[in-house]
Amino acid sequence: MGRTVGEVARLSGQTVRTLHHYDHIGLLVPAERTPAGHRSYADGDLERLRRILTYRELGFGLEEIAAIIDDPGSDTRAHLLRQHRLVTERIERLRTLAHGLERLLEADTMQLNLTPEERLELFGDFDVDAHAAEAEQRWGACDFYPKAQRDVKNYTKEDWKRNQAEAAEIYRALAAAMAEGAPADGERATDLAERHRDHITRWFYDCTTQAHRGLGALYVDDERFTATVDSHGSGLSAYLRDAFAANADRRERG
Repeated sequence: MGRTVGEVARLSGQTVRTLHHYDHIGLLVPAERTPAGHRSYADGDLERLRRILTYRELGFGLEEIAAIIDDPGSDTRAHLLRQHRLVTERIERLRTLAHGLERLLEADTMQLNLTPEERLELFGDFDVDAHAAEAEQRWGACDFYPKAQRDVKNYTKEDWKRNQAEAAEIYRALAAAMAEGAPADGERATDLAERHRDHITRWFYDCTTQAHRGLGALYVDDERFTATVDSHGSGLSAYLRDAFAANADRRERG
């Protein structure tokens, strides 16, 4: 049996109005109509919608999408291969951007003693000084604002490379714990959360359990931070928030 437009909307996360529009422009015309004239979508329609939504996510316009998926020389495997390649390319671009961003998540001041070329190599086009100003504004009025700041302006390029490598290893371990089903409040995750807190303390500032709890909340509350953390694994920002909070509870109980 076919699916109604409402069911397809719920399954796909689209609005009924969007599906009506796709029908109107001929991009996704349901296979059948009921005797009452209502749209009825077959399995083939759902597969076509999946292709449409993938290309939309990749930034293609509706006319471009219609031309691609209606190409008689392109079969299902060809579509999958094309979409996989495009998605992979986008992932790599985002990973490159995230690599520069993630190093600055914990830092509240970044008066770096680096040349413009070294800054570009390490952090891409991320505005380090603007981030520092925002961090000062965001955390400056909080009780957990870190007072004992490391003298990061004297860090060398090699220092930052070691920092990046260490942080990347911690994030990979946390992402693996999440992927393997380790509970955020379990021993494995909270031990890794403590390792993360120690990393911040050694490289940036005295990261108290209260500061670490607040940092975890920031990972979820600010979409820019969420996107960066989640580049290591979908949902990792929320997992870290819970793991940091559970570790803080554990440490504060003594």
